[in-house]
Amino acid sequence: MGTTETTAAKKAGVQVAATPLVQATEEQLLYAKVLDTAMKIGLAGIIVVFAFYLFGVFEPKIPLADVSKYWGMKSHDYLEATNIKSGWAWTGMYRHGDFLNFFPIAFLAGITVLCYLSIVPTLFKKKDSIYGILALIEVLILVAAASGLISAGGH
Repeated sequence: MGTTETTAAKKAGVQVAATPLVQATEEQLLYAKVLDTAMKIGLAGIIVVFAFYLFGVFEPKIPLADVSKYWGMKSHDYLEATNIKSGWAWTGMYRHGDFLNFFPIAFLAGITVLCYLSIVPTLFKKKDSIYGILALIEVLILVAAASGLISAGGH
């Protein structure tokens, strides 16, 4: 029943059963807390490194005047023309403002791993071994995929 219907039913003297509240589990609350905190850290990181880029604190690898030359290129051609290696090579280019922004983005992409890792001890403490093992397997799969050990698709 909606709020209006409930109010009308009460005025008519009809007994209305209270809707039970759904309670979040301990691990759901922990996951949400880690997700919220990490998301705020990642967002702050994106804002800070964008400000660094915007104000020229770090020189970009690709000068801003040249960026439009590369817009229409395929990924492989862009990497070749700019002499940039694919994969995780960007981690070595932290001195460049246009690559520094990858770090908070990668952090945001890894938040799921942090969230799963945070709930694993709680799951095992509560004797939810199956869920604990599944969470650990999820972490292993995500880390393996991010590292390039697992690949799928046509890229």
